[in-house]
Amino acid sequence: MKYEKVLTKGIGEVDLTRIENYEAQGGYQALRKALKGMTPQEVHGEVKRANLRGRGGAGFPAGVKWGFLPDDGRPRYLCCNADESEPGTFNNRMLIEYNPHLLIEGILLAAYAVRASRSFIYLRGEFRKGFRVLTAAIEQARAKGYLGDKILGSDFSQEIVVHRGAGAYICGEETGLLSSLEGGRGEPRIKPPFPAVAGLYGMPTVVNNVETLCNVPFIIERGADWFLSIGTEKSPGTKIFSVSGMVRRPGNYELPLGIPLRELIEDVAGGLLPGRRLKAVQPGGASSPVLLPEHLDIPLDFDSVQQAGSILGTAGVMVFDDTVCMVRTALYYADFFSHESCGQCTPCREGTAWTARLLRKIERGEGTRDDIEVLKSLRSAMSGTTICLLSDFSITYLQSVLKHFAHEFEAHIEGRACLAGHAREVRSA
Repeated sequence: MKYEKVLTKGIGEVDLTRIENYEAQGGYQALRKALKGMTPQEVHGEVKRANLRGRGGAGFPAGVKWGFLPDDGRPRYLCCNADESEPGTFNNRMLIEYNPHLLIEGILLAAYAVRASRSFIYLRGEFRKGFRVLTAAIEQARAKGYLGDKILGSDFSQEIVVHRGAGAYICGEETGLLSSLEGGRGEPRIKPPFPAVAGLYGMPTVVNNVETLCNVPFIIERGADWFLSIGTEKSPGTKIFSVSGMVRRPGNYELPLGIPLRELIEDVAGGLLPGRRLKAVQPGGASSPVLLPEHLDIPLDFDSVQQAGSILGTAGVMVFDDTVCMVRTALYYADFFSHESCGQCTPCREGTAWTARLLRKIERGEGTRDDIEVLKSLRSAMSGTTICLLSDFSITYLQSVLKHFAHEFEAHIEGRACLAGHAREVRSA
């Protein structure tokens, strides 16, 4: 079944890094509409009515978030979180590299709505191409009068600063991002106060994800009712699903929220590789618990995925077939989270490191049943005990596979064999 492309319209067909091509397919018309005939409050109200939920992981309504800014006369800032570091997620990168003007227009509209003094893009340091594309697009927009003083003859002025990070996963957390943007270590902050009250430089600040902001121009141009007609009642709009793993056609696919998992895997992504059976799916990147084959018919929206025991998160959908060792995958994630912990909180600093050590011991065939019990107990020690959620999310995959694939851990301990590896040997024999 074909669906209308919104955020990805024109990508792969025309060069949208050129501002004239972006304008030719309607670009910057939403900005003109807002500045010529809408107040900031009306732009904010339209986004709030559209129930645009954050695409960066939490799914919190952007319009509601904007409303948390206090009206106390202090300067306000808007920060775009472009530090896409979640394993299995690559949708923001595509938008940045291939449709940068959509992001710029979304930032300008959001800045107008919240009356921001200045906007910032915190860009993942490894996105070198994205940095070049974005900075070039910003200069194109400035030359056309979309950036700078009195944009399009209005009273609205705005500048966008692109700041490159240094490759730290923790800076994807909004307060860690703000600490880094200020020139400090990328360490999350204790909340409250929340960024809306005391964010960048201690001022009221909104932090939104790339894909979230890219939706704003379409909501303003076409209206909230149009946006609400796509997706589900509580999760409207489209979502770019980053599909990877054991499928025939991995890639980014823009689809309405609520599409069944089965349709995404079997129809859109072409199904599993020949001779393979589905084992599990992570619907929201490395931080999400696994879903099982019995969940194939659930709708991929924020609430349905949560009810099924996982999170939609960034929609980095990773598909595992019967050749994947869940113990080895858990070790891979544990090493990643241990390396990316900022070390500020003891449960996270020590817990992620010990998790990796125990899993490495089990994966090598040197573990004991007591090690499995220790891993199961981590939930009470590492969840809800730290400043940010890295500690919590570092064990969500592990806890889910300990529940559903305990036999694989036992096989490593008792038989000192990898069941997935054995399955590969049987097929190749």
